[in-house]
Amino acid sequence: MAAIFDNLKMQYKSGSLLIKLIFINVALFLVLKLAVVLLLLFRIDGSIIYDYLQLPSNPVELLHRPWTLITYMFLHKDFWHILFNMLWFYWFGQIFLSYFSEKQMGALYFLGGISGAILYLLAYNFLPYFSGIDARLMGASASVLAIVLATAVYVPDFKVNLLFLGAISLKYIAIITVLIDIFSITSSNAGGHIAHLGGALLGIIFALQWKKGKDITRFINICIDKIVTVFKGRTARPKMKIKYKRAETDMEYNARKNAEMEEIDRILDKIKKSGYSALSSDEKKKLFDAGKK
Repeated sequence: MAAIFDNLKMQYKSGSLLIKLIFINVALFLVLKLAVVLLLLFRIDGSIIYDYLQLPSNPVELLHRPWTLITYMFLHKDFWHILFNMLWFYWFGQIFLSYFSEKQMGALYFLGGISGAILYLLAYNFLPYFSGIDARLMGASASVLAIVLATAVYVPDFKVNLLFLGAISLKYIAIITVLIDIFSITSSNAGGHIAHLGGALLGIIFALQWKKGKDITRFINICIDKIVTVFKGRTARPKMKIKYKRAETDMEYNARKNAEMEEIDRILDKIKKSGYSALSSDEKKKLFDAGKK
């Protein structure tokens, strides 16, 4: 069991932002499911937890729970819901990262979720069809659809192989997906489909603007970088002892690198023979450090 957690930890730390976002969604899903089960053992309705994390359609309630604008886009209650969302995210996320950066993916995930939330709130508060309906929204679908549509608009003729259907261009997948959401805005999951369209719209805008040489995610990443810089500045130690090392000669550098490569080769051979669990904690650390370089 410890080996499994070590492996997951290593995959999270060494994985791309795509993998990290999937890990976060799955981890939150499992933690909340476990919390609900534990509360039910004491005859407490654990579903109330979701009420504090879902996005309400009522603006007044939203003012009391502003964090739901963010939490809702990482929240899933049903196994099939998170399964399909994360599969879509993984498939299209990989293609997205072939053309764009991880920072752009993170910002687009966030903006797609916000765009979906805004369209959802506008629909439920201004369209007569939804008058008097108190709804809740959860799921990463709007964020994922932003990635999907951005990818499809930027490389519309990129083909993916689908079971029973063969190779299909992304543009056709995107068109069918959007049409399904449009035809479903009066269904039992109206809020979800409306949010999908909001995320899809943001993804389309991102791709079109990028083709014009403009990056609409840039300001988000600038803000994040500034926050991280401030946070690091506050947590940095005021006093530091600096030790200066003598610069390595070329011969010393090459010798050290060769020794490191031989050690990694030895560890990889050990994994092939005995499995990852056979490694010592020191060997696991060396393998992880090598993966970061």
